[in-house]
Amino acid sequence: MDSTPPDLFAQEARTLADARAAHAQAGAGTAAREALGELIAGYERLLRETRRLVQRSDRAEREMTQINQRLQELAAELEYRATHDPLTGVLNRAAIIDLVNRLCKTHELSLIVLDIDHFKRVNDSFGHPMGDRVLMKVVDCLRQVMPANASLGRVGGEEFTIALPGRDPEASLRIAHAVCHAIEANEVGLPDGSRVTASLGLSWLPRGGSFDEAYGLADQALYSAKRAGRNRVARAEPRPRVLRA
Repeated sequence: MDSTPPDLFAQEARTLADARAAHAQAGAGTAAREALGELIAGYERLLRETRRLVQRSDRAEREMTQINQRLQELAAELEYRATHDPLTGVLNRAAIIDLVNRLCKTHELSLIVLDIDHFKRVNDSFGHPMGDRVLMKVVDCLRQVMPANASLGRVGGEEFTIALPGRDPEASLRIAHAVCHAIEANEVGLPDGSRVTASLGLSWLPRGGSFDEAYGLADQALYSAKRAGRNRVARAEPRPRVLRA
């Protein structure tokens, strides 16, 4: 298949060829031949200049297309950086709060607040690079266990939250226990061979709640889990649905 672009000046080129043929047949030294020769020369100059301007315009259009594409890439990159945690790649605190508040308007929602147990010991004993490794390993583990419609955000140093829209309290509790067990079973590779565990608090709200309400309940449950010995799930009492007339 021929991919050669069409000549925009094909008709003009044919006209010029006809004019040259007429010029060649005209009688030598006649005024008409001289006038036709001048006309052909001017027409050739006009065509060359027009081609040059068209080529410059095409080049400018290609450059503008490339610039627009790069601007779109930069805008997407800026948006990503504004909404995602730079270390783990999950939603940052502001983004997960905004998302949960939007979901609460249309869905009943469970919120898991997860805190890595004794994370300060990891940083103090093995250094912050190892602490960062633990965070990324935990995030990888969460992504493997979370349902497809769940959203994960980092709300603090070693604290994460998982939003579960459209799940009833019992289904959300099963997911929370699966998350807890998966983290404990995950091979993180601490130098002393110890395991990483997490404590989880779970809350459930009917449609119409807010992040602050869901987080406050889940955070209270989280501290209950910590007081009970860590590496476990605690659930806040589900808020009852309000029947609307």
